[in-house]
Amino acid sequence: MLRPEQMSKVSVTGSKGVMPEVIETVHDLRLLHVTEYDGSWQEEFGFETGTPIEGAESASDKLVTVRSLKSILGVEDSDAGRQRIVPDDALGEPLEEIRAEVNELDDRRSELENKLRSVDEEIDAMEPFVDLGLDLDLLSGYDTLQVVVGQGKREAIERAVVDSPDINAYEIFSGKRTHAIFGRPVEDASEMALTDALVGVEFTTLDVPDASGSPEDHIRELEQRKRELESKLETVESELHDLAVEEGEFLLAAEERLSIDVQKTEAPLSFATTENAFVAEGWIPTERYNRFASELKSIVGEHVDVEEIERAEFSRDGHDHAREEVPESGGTAAATDGGSVVMSDDEPPVIQNNSGAVKPFELLVQAVNRPNYHEFDPTIILFLTFPAFFGFMIGDFGYGLIYTAIGYYLYASFDSDAFKSMGGMTIAAGIFTTIFGILYGEIFGFHLITEYFWEGMLHMSHPPIEKGLSPATSEWALAWLTVSVVVGILHLNVGYIFDFVEKSQLHGAKEAILETGSWILMLNGLWIWVFSDALGGVPPEFLFTTFASGGLLPIGFSGFSYTVGWGGFGLYLFGALLLALAEPAELAEFAAVLSNVLSYTRLGAVLIAKASMAFAVNLLVFGVYVDDHGGWHFGLGGMPDATAVAALAPGETLSYHGYEVTNVLFGGLFHSGAAGVVGGLLVLVVGHIVVLALGVTSAGLQAVRLEYVEFFGKFFEGGGREYEPFGYDRQFTTED
Repeated sequence: MLRPEQMSKVSVTGSKGVMPEVIETVHDLRLLHVTEYDGSWQEEFGFETGTPIEGAESASDKLVTVRSLKSILGVEDSDAGRQRIVPDDALGEPLEEIRAEVNELDDRRSELENKLRSVDEEIDAMEPFVDLGLDLDLLSGYDTLQVVVGQGKREAIERAVVDSPDINAYEIFSGKRTHAIFGRPVEDASEMALTDALVGVEFTTLDVPDASGSPEDHIRELEQRKRELESKLETVESELHDLAVEEGEFLLAAEERLSIDVQKTEAPLSFATTENAFVAEGWIPTERYNRFASELKSIVGEHVDVEEIERAEFSRDGHDHAREEVPESGGTAAATDGGSVVMSDDEPPVIQNNSGAVKPFELLVQAVNRPNYHEFDPTIILFLTFPAFFGFMIGDFGYGLIYTAIGYYLYASFDSDAFKSMGGMTIAAGIFTTIFGILYGEIFGFHLITEYFWEGMLHMSHPPIEKGLSPATSEWALAWLTVSVVVGILHLNVGYIFDFVEKSQLHGAKEAILETGSWILMLNGLWIWVFSDALGGVPPEFLFTTFASGGLLPIGFSGFSYTVGWGGFGLYLFGALLLALAEPAELAEFAAVLSNVLSYTRLGAVLIAKASMAFAVNLLVFGVYVDDHGGWHFGLGGMPDATAVAALAPGETLSYHGYEVTNVLFGGLFHSGAAGVVGGLLVLVVGHIVVLALGVTSAGLQAVRLEYVEFFGKFFEGGGREYEPFGYDRQFTTED
C-alpha cells in the first residue's frame, strides 16, 4: 500500500503489415500506457512519427457530427439502454438522415428563438410609450413641428428648450418618466433644431416605433404574436425531444463506436515507424506483463516482438537502469529482427496500490497531487489518521450516526468514483465519531450514554474519557492539549521517516542522514527536553500529570529526568549541526519542530469548541443546573425551582434528582411555557444542524490541514502521471 504498483516499460515491434492487428489486440487488452514517440531516432535510425490508418479522418468527422447531434438533442449518458452493436452501415445513410432532420429542427428552433427575442425587445421598447400615454401616430408625421421622445428631468428639458434661439414655441407632454417634446422651430432652422437644443441635458432619446394607435394596443398585438411563436417553438422542442428519445441510445452507442475507431486509427501517431516497420513503447503493471506478451503473441504470432525493456525500481538516482542499449544495426533491423530500442526516458505512470476501505482516501491524496513513482503513497496513513482526528474532535454518537448515513448515501447513490470516495471517507469519519461518542458518553451533546451505559449498565462513575467542558472535568481539557502534542510528535515522525527512507533509496544514506535525520533528531530532541525536568517549572504541569500513574490517562509517564532532558537538547543541537552541513539556509526554520507540533493542539481546541456549541444549543432548550461538585446537568427531566436555588445561603444546596444543586445557569425554553416549547424545538433542530455542518467545515478542514501542511510537507512532492492504458471502457456498445 505504501508503494504504487510496479511498472514495466515494454517495446512492441513488428512489420507494418501487422500493425492494425497489433493495435486491435492492444486496444482490447487495455494494459499499455503508450509512450509518445519523441522523434529522437529519426536522424540515426530513420524512424518517423507514424501516420493515421486509413479511415481516421472519416471517423473523426463522424464523431464530431454525433457529438454535435447529442448536444443539440440534449442526450445524456443516463438515456442509454442496453448495449448494442453499431455496424458500419449504421454510420452512413442512417446517421446522415438523423443529422438532416436534427439540423432542420434546430434551424427552425433558432429562427423562432430569434423572432421571440425580437418581439421581447419590441415589447420592452414600447413600455416607455405606455407611460407617456399618447397614441403612436401623434408622435411623428408633422411638417412644421419637430418631436423628440425620451427620458430625463422635465425641468432641465424645459429650460433647454426655452433657452434655445431656434425654437419658437413648444409643448411638453409627460408621463411618470417619459416626455414628448413638441417644438416649432424658427424659419430656416435645421431639421435637428429640437434635438440640438437638448444637447448637454441628461436626456435619453427614444426611437418612435413605426406604428399607429395606442401603445397598449400595440403591446397586446406583440404579446399575441409572442404566444404564437412560443406555441410553434414548443412544437419544435417537442419534436426534438421525441427525436432524442428515439435516437438517443443510438447516438450514445455511435459516439462510443466512433471514439474507439478514432483511438485505433490515430494510434500510429504515437509510434515510431519506417517504411516497413513500427515500434510502440509504453508502460504496463509488471505483474501483467506475461499476460500482455502471451496474448499478443498468440493472436498476432511471430510477426511481432514483445520485450520488457525496463522494470521501474528504486535506485540512488531515482531511475531504474535495467535498460538495453539501442542496437547499432539500424532501426528497421531492430524492429524486425528481435532487437530492442528505447524511445524516451519517461517516468512510469502511477497506479496507487490501495484497495477496500483504504481506496477512497486516494481522493484526499490526489486533491494535493498524485504521488510520483519514487515516493511513498500516504493514503494508508490518511486512512488511519484522518477519520481518527475527525472523530476525536466531534466525538458524538448522534452526529456520528448521521455522518455515517450521509456517507452511505453518497457511496450507494452515485456512480461517480469521486462521490463514492467521498462517501467512503465520510463513512469512516462517521464511524470514528460514533466510537469516540460512546467513549465520551455523549449523544447530540447529552450525557445519556454516560447515564444509561457507563453508569447504569457498567456501574462506572464516569465514561472512560471526557471532553472537559464543565468545571468538574476541566482537567480533561488540559489533558487533550497534552495528547494533541504527543499525536503531533508521532505524526510528524512518520512523515520524517518516510522522507528518510525515500532519500536513502534515491540518493544514499549520507544525504538522508544530513537532510532528514537532522530534522528527526531536532524534533525528538527538543520535545524530550520539553517533557523533562531540565527546564524546571517552565513547562506547564499538565504535560507531566496527564500520563502519570495517577493521571487521567495513566500509563506511568511523568516526564524525563533532568539528565535525559539535557541529552535531548544535545540531540537537537546535533541535528541542527547536521542540517547546517546539508542545507544551511534551512537553519532559519530551527523553531519549526516546536511550531509544527504545537499546531496539533487545534485537535483539543476544536474538540472543546464543538462541545461548547452543542452545549449552548442544549442549554438554551433544556436549561442547565450545577451540582455541588461543579458538574453540569441538562434539565431533561425537569428543572429545579430557580427562585429557591437563588435564595440559598452560601454553602447551602437543594436536592434534586439525586444531585445537590447549587446554581441554575439557565432555566431553558422548554420550561417556560407553550411558546418556549415551540421556540425550543426550532432552536434544537436548527442548532444541531448548524453544529453538524460546522463539524465538516471546522473539524474536517482542520484535520485536512494537519495532513496536508504538517504531515505531507515533510516528505510528499507528488507530480505522478495517471495510468491511462490504451483502450476503451465500453458502456453502450458490444462486439458480440
